[in-house]
Amino acid sequence: MGGERQHYYGKHGTPQKYDPTFKGPIYNRGCTDIICCVFLLLAIVGYVAVGIIAWTHGDPRKVIYPTDSRGEFCGQKGTKNANKPYLFYFNIVKCASPLVLLEFQCPTPQICVEKCPDRYLTYLNAYKSQDFEYYKQFCVPGFPKDKSVAEVLRDGDCPAVLTPSTPLARRCFPAIHAHKGVLMVGNETTYEDGHGTRKNITELVEGAKKANGVLEARQLAMRIFEDYTVSWYWIIIGLVIAMVMSLLFIVLLRFLAGIMVWVMIVMVILVLGYGIFHCYVEYSRLRGKAGSDISLMDLGFQTDLRVYLHLQQTWLAFMIILTILEVIIILLLIFLRKRILIAIALIKEASRAVGYVMCSMLYPLVTFFLLCLCIAYWASTAVFLSTSNEAIYKIFGDVNTCPVVGKTCNPETFPSSNESRLCPGAHCQFAFYGGESGYHQALLGLQIFNAFMFFWLANFVLALGQVTLAGAFASYYWALHKPDDLPAFPLFSAFSRALRYHTGSLAFGALILAIVQIIRVMLEYLDQRLKAADNKFAKFLMTCLKCCFWCLEKFIKFLNRNAYIMIAIYGTNFCTSARNAFFLLMRNIIRVAVLDKVTDFLFLLGKLLVVGSVGILAFFFFTHRIRIVQDTAPPLNYYWVPILTVIIGSYLIAHGFFSVYGMCVDTLFLCFLEDLERNDGSAERPYFMSSNLKKLLNKTNKKFPGTWRICGISSPRQGAVRLFMAAPSRLHNESLQPSLAWMGRSPMRALDVSGIRWSPTSVGCFKLPVLSHGTTGICLLEQWPQ
Repeated sequence: MGGERQHYYGKHGTPQKYDPTFKGPIYNRGCTDIICCVFLLLAIVGYVAVGIIAWTHGDPRKVIYPTDSRGEFCGQKGTKNANKPYLFYFNIVKCASPLVLLEFQCPTPQICVEKCPDRYLTYLNAYKSQDFEYYKQFCVPGFPKDKSVAEVLRDGDCPAVLTPSTPLARRCFPAIHAHKGVLMVGNETTYEDGHGTRKNITELVEGAKKANGVLEARQLAMRIFEDYTVSWYWIIIGLVIAMVMSLLFIVLLRFLAGIMVWVMIVMVILVLGYGIFHCYVEYSRLRGKAGSDISLMDLGFQTDLRVYLHLQQTWLAFMIILTILEVIIILLLIFLRKRILIAIALIKEASRAVGYVMCSMLYPLVTFFLLCLCIAYWASTAVFLSTSNEAIYKIFGDVNTCPVVGKTCNPETFPSSNESRLCPGAHCQFAFYGGESGYHQALLGLQIFNAFMFFWLANFVLALGQVTLAGAFASYYWALHKPDDLPAFPLFSAFSRALRYHTGSLAFGALILAIVQIIRVMLEYLDQRLKAADNKFAKFLMTCLKCCFWCLEKFIKFLNRNAYIMIAIYGTNFCTSARNAFFLLMRNIIRVAVLDKVTDFLFLLGKLLVVGSVGILAFFFFTHRIRIVQDTAPPLNYYWVPILTVIIGSYLIAHGFFSVYGMCVDTLFLCFLEDLERNDGSAERPYFMSSNLKKLLNKTNKKFPGTWRICGISSPRQGAVRLFMAAPSRLHNESLQPSLAWMGRSPMRALDVSGIRWSPTSVGCFKLPVLSHGTTGICLLEQWPQ
């Protein structure tokens, strides 16, 4: 048996040995992983340089405003197009060309206009008529008026025809509608193309579809942005409700941890039970109805999901799934009942720790603020990098008659160039933003560096929060007399120690995690590229790699979390802390697998309760189903936009507050394992765990037999007595250093002297309670005057 234990400990490290000087987080520590700290500082300097370069060359207006054929922005203040917010296509039918998909630009001239056309008008009809003044606002400004009609249309100075249009995403599209199943523009089913030919509206539809296809993503973004502009304050209210619910839940958990955990479990069981009952009611209601007995396989996939709610099989499937979940949860409660009780005890102990370090509840705000800075810097840098390309102009025309279509050109010199003479009907117009310089070729690498630095800094911020909370809660655990032995500002002390001594270690752990995360991002990018390829082996390999790196990221996060706890306690470097934490957990793998994970499960239920409540409230509000505030809810393009935002934000808020509790439980758990290995409950090596934990685990601190006697007296200052004491079993050893205690006006930790009346020359024996060692006899030899 002893050989097996020695082999086990040899495989997973050796247990921590008793150290009489260890009383909690070590204050006398040195800097760790200095090289990583230097690398982080250099990387931040490089990151700032990349941001400056991006902000110098970038122009976010390229994303916000549409761009005409000359590369000028429509609707931008301070420019000649300030009062022309809409982009007008000369011939939107050409947007149906395949060049749209290749060049991401319609091969037709485009100008900025003040408003979209509202009438039918051809250039032939408007020329030399009173309508020409109206028509000119849709022509290239300053075009020569002495040109003939053929030259104007050939050179693209004016559109051949105007059709009634409506603005969409700041672009003019034909106002197409259906009347009795017939497509119409205005009141017409056909239109004149400006060259004397009548064409069908379908051609306009195809052109609008192609142009719209290129702009679908931007239109979606604009509509989502519009939803945010009218619902942002309601979203903030929803997030505030989530914050209040999280705080309320944690405050209640502080005093009613056991009751709330069981109530939460019972609520989950009741909700699943109600779901089963509701599914049965719906299933019974549909029985016998015509058309409800169609199978899901026969129905197939339908875009309108509400169709499935009219089928018996849908509710039967829901009922079976919920029943299985109900049975699984009940079985888990039966077999893990005692483990859940232990988890509840850990949560209660964490509640006490958080109660003594209440400022820890505010630390997620610090982490949130720092993460917002990282996200804002990354997002702004990414936008400026993506818009730092130059305007590229290309030749657009008939591919069959013009051999230079698609080549780059200069719009200033194109009218007098050989290409213009070679292709009379071609135009040199804006195509996209790009560039051929070294800087433009390095943009992809800069974007990757930007994403990598975001991961590194975000993980560093999270690591800083974990080390800070771990240091504060470790101070609580290793205080023998709670809360009297706690330092004055445990959270601030832990935060200052982490920044002063362990910036390099935090950067090291964050760097490892950032490398794995950036690899996962690249794998996702490659996976998107491989979806079009019919290579099953490549897809299988990609799936395996994504799975492996997902598991690796989870393992590194778990290991880093426990390594940061060891760093907060001992002040060792990252590798040493990670190794010690890993071996400590492996030596107690059963406790880790059961206690820690059951606790995580209970916290997850709390998050789901907060997120589910706020999400349901947001759903009923934004879908106008709450009669009291039915008229208050804003009109939306997509009601799921604010609902998803509230749900995601509520989860992040709940996660931030519950992460404090989670970190506290993990820290106390790791300290508890250390306590069990370091100490044995004897008088010389007492346990530091609380009385509740000792009772839960059947652990006790042993008592000294016999009595204590005074070995010496000294007076450091007037009005106090200093007693040097030792146990009777140790009195025979003259070289023994006796323990030290204070009596009198000084704070007393070892002896309770309440009720003792002192006189200047009193000598005698008293019965005093000493710690948990029972009532012991103390002989007072001399008392200094008060």
